[in-house]
Amino acid sequence: MSAKTRASFKCSDCGNLTAKWFGRCPECQAWGTIEESGGGAVALRSVSAGAVTAPAQRIGEVDILAARARPTGVDELDRVLGGGLVPGSVVLVAGEPGVGKSTLLLDVASKYADRGSPALVVTGEESAAQVRLRAERTGNLAADLYLAAETDLAALIGHVDAVKPGLLVVDSIQTIASPAAEGTAGGMTQIRAVAAGLIALAKERGIATIIVGHVTKDGQIAGPRLLEHLVDVVLHFEGEQHSTLRLIRAVKNRYGPADEVGCFEMVDDGIVGLPDPSGLFLTKRENAVPGTCITITVEGRRPIPAEVQSLVTPSPLATPRRAVSGLDSARVAMVLAVLSKHATLSLATKDVFCATVGGVKITEPAADLSLALAIASAELDIALPVDLVAIGEVGLAGDLRRVRGLSRRIAEARRMGFRKAIVPPDSGLKARQLKAAGIQVTEARDLHSALLAARLVS
Repeated sequence: MSAKTRASFKCSDCGNLTAKWFGRCPECQAWGTIEESGGGAVALRSVSAGAVTAPAQRIGEVDILAARARPTGVDELDRVLGGGLVPGSVVLVAGEPGVGKSTLLLDVASKYADRGSPALVVTGEESAAQVRLRAERTGNLAADLYLAAETDLAALIGHVDAVKPGLLVVDSIQTIASPAAEGTAGGMTQIRAVAAGLIALAKERGIATIIVGHVTKDGQIAGPRLLEHLVDVVLHFEGEQHSTLRLIRAVKNRYGPADEVGCFEMVDDGIVGLPDPSGLFLTKRENAVPGTCITITVEGRRPIPAEVQSLVTPSPLATPRRAVSGLDSARVAMVLAVLSKHATLSLATKDVFCATVGGVKITEPAADLSLALAIASAELDIALPVDLVAIGEVGLAGDLRRVRGLSRRIAEARRMGFRKAIVPPDSGLKARQLKAAGIQVTEARDLHSALLAARLVS
């Protein structure tokens, strides 16, 4: 058999082609999905010209009005999107089950419909009656908001033809199937086909489209990675089960910043935006207590105050416990080692518990200094001043390193009423101007200098 007519085998789930049969697909790891598909494809040696959809234009003649964003009415989402939804854009929103994706997008669709353009929500996971009950509970009963329960792509397009919406929400892409593709709904072949159909529909008719996507147990968007490349915007909706805080992050954005973060809070009657989420992350107390320190983190481009707490107690165990919540356990272990080596704190026989307040996750190195001061404060049983913030990365040699966005962090600390700050050296901040503005900034070259500035050691 020649190379051009050689038999090949194809996975019915993901469409992967192989030269021989496998019991398990090497691409999607599905069992029993490899089937013989006949002869292999013949490579094209030449391509003839075809009809163009629109003539090429000089870049100065291209109309930019079609790419102007339209506000959704949800300010925190508009911040992440870069101003709102662009007609014809396709936004992929992914998150854990129960985090609030459907609730947020129902609110977005309702507010969008209130602004004079119909919005269509197509759900493949719930009935229209279930969505209506949620809309009543959250107060999202806009007159031009349409609901449809469909799992077929052709029927979805039929609803779009009937409603002619300005906004289309599909919840979720894993439940929609295309009759032109093989495999079951949620398989890689189906997701690829449905996504291609929705993107073509959005671009052809200028409909802003939001697609809800599932995530795997590792937190990655389920389906082929090609899906993230095809859409215009990729948003991750995050939140802890036992916390009311929700964060929406832009991972990819063709129309705005790709590092912005929006903050929301889950309440009894829905989800609300938090233009100033500081109250969730700080404990309001009049008197200082040992083991707490405030830092200023940067989520995207937004500075957010956060409180780091630590508890150090003698351990009855041969191997002391190290419990971490909301922090990177590897960085906590590193800070403990640096404190033992360069601050002469005896922590080898102590249980150490470290956590953040309000369910916020801190992974950036800029929180190292506040973590070190909180642990030292708990070990020495000396409270830090309530008006103090600590910002800086701790190196293995005990030195403090500069972090990005320090001026924005200090400005946020000053706005929140903090009067003292410990930062790394060579920060570039103008001490006289900051002192005149009501905040005293102390530059510490190493961890020992920071402990001296915080008056934990003499």
